[in-house]
Parts: sequence; C-alpha cells; structure tokens
Amino acid sequence: MNSSSSKSSDSPGTDPQGGAAVESPCRRQCCLDDHDQCLGCGRSLAEILEWGRADGQRRRQICQAAQQRLRPPPAW
Repeated sequence: MNSSSSKSSDSPGTDPQGGAAVESPCRRQCCLDDHDQCLGCGRSLAEILEWGRADGQRRRQICQAAQQRLRPPPAW
C-alpha cells in the first residue's frame, strides 16, 4: 500500500533557499473582515493565498506584517 501525504498551503514546509521552516501564523480562527484581513491571524487574503509558494524570508515578512495588524491601535 502506497500512502502519500499532502501538505496544506499553510504547512510550514521548508524554505526553498535552504533555511529553516517558518510556521504558519494561522490559528484556525479564520474570518475575513471587510478589508479581506483575517481576524484570527492578521494576514490579508493575498498573503494567505501566497503562503504556499512563499520562501522563508517572505513568510517572515508576512508574519511580521500580520502581527502588526493584530496589535491594538495606541490609545491617545
């Protein structure tokens, strides 16, 4: 019996450049707001779709941008 494993587009995988895998920020609480931004992880829809083909450097950029989006605005 030959079993094959399939990776989801959100799996960490390996960096095509040979670097360490970057974990997906997905929290499985997916809900897009009116600006197509996930309320669970902070990524935009475009970033979610890009994740599967992004290299490690780009994935780190996506994670950093997503974290910034999830931070509450400063209280003035």
